[in-house]
Amino acid sequence: MTLSVDLNSDMGEGFGPWKMGDDAGLLNIVTSANIACGFHAGDADTMAGTMALAVKNGVGIGAHPGFQDLQGFGRRQMQVPLPTLANMVRYQVGAAWAMARAAGGEVRHLKLHGALSNMACKDADMARACFEAALDVAPDIIIMGLAATRMEDVARDLGCRWAGEIFADRAYNADGTLVDRRLPGAMIHDGEVAAQRMVEMVNEGAILAGDGQKLPTRIDTICIHGDGAEAVAFSKTVRAGLEAAGIALKQFSGTPLDQ
Repeated sequence: MTLSVDLNSDMGEGFGPWKMGDDAGLLNIVTSANIACGFHAGDADTMAGTMALAVKNGVGIGAHPGFQDLQGFGRRQMQVPLPTLANMVRYQVGAAWAMARAAGGEVRHLKLHGALSNMACKDADMARACFEAALDVAPDIIIMGLAATRMEDVARDLGCRWAGEIFADRAYNADGTLVDRRLPGAMIHDGEVAAQRMVEMVNEGAILAGDGQKLPTRIDTICIHGDGAEAVAFSKTVRAGLEAAGIALKQFSGTPLDQ
């Protein structure tokens, strides 16, 4: 059977007249888009424009909620009570759902952003609060989360639809979490190196950690960050490498874990 994988990117992260990344360029390459919902980045006009482009290109739309932290781009950890956190996620997913519908599309998946995602990878209670909040708004939504972390455990327990994610441009710790951006070697900038790593991980069905460990997991989607200057060229190289290895690019189905 031919292997396949989804390619996703975070986008819609401009604000007002300020633009970040080449969303139009990326939407010609990726198969799924995680669109900011206004808390860490984005606004109503940016959401509308990005979603319209996603619909035009046949790219799956995802809600990309984060902490309410425009100044820190959602990358600063915040201690938020779980009921408040759940409401923040409901609020953002609801906004994304409405904007997607107005654009003629639908929200297929949820992907947490930045520090919120990093914390939920290690904190099952946070992950559960966020996932259940999203499911309250959209019961059929696919939860996209970092593969081989507590997110996966929570999704398995909930029995919800799931898409296990790996990152093309990030290095991994031995526990399957991402190496802190501030540390040397955390970011992978060479598209050829990233493509080779992704082909190996998809073929192995495992995350390759920095210490050489292989962490078996279901890999449904690969993330490429869209906020770098070379994001489009990097994405093209990764996609080309996957296709050259005989790995098809298509949207994930969101099958629940263990099915």
